Amino acid sequence: NLSVMRNITLAPTLQGVDQKKADETAKKLLDRLELVAQENAYPYSLSGGQKQRVAIARALALNPQILLYDEPTSALDPLLRENVAALVNQFKASGMTQVVVTHDMDFAESVADTTYHVGKGGDGQ
Repeated sequence: NLSVMRNITLAPTLQGVDQKKADETAKKLLDRLELVAQENAYPYSLSGGQKQRVAIARALALNPQILLYDEPTSALDPLLRENVAALVNQFKASGMTQVVVTHDMDFAESVADTTYHVGKGGDGQ
C-alpha cells in the first residue's frame, strides 16, 4: 500500500513528470478535494468517501481530457453520495468531460447532461 500522496504522484512521475512538480500538483488536488489532512495516510485508514476522492485526485493528476467514473457511489452513504455529486458537478462547471457508469439512476440524473440506459430491450436512451 502507498500513502495518499504517493498514490497521486506515482503515475505522473512514471510518465516523466518531475517529482517536485508532481508533488505540487498533488497538494493542489488534495486541497481542492478536502484531503490535505490525509496526505500521509494509507488506504486502510480512510473512509469510503476519502478513498473515492483519492481515486479522483489520482486520475486528475494525469490531466485527462475525459474523466471516467465506474460506479462512483457504490457503497457510499447518502451524504458521501451527495459529496461525490457535488464534485462531479464542480468538474462539469469547469468544462471537464466526464462519463459516469452507474446503477444509481438518481445520482445519474443529478449530474448528467445526457443519460443512456443500457439493458435488454428498450430504445437505449
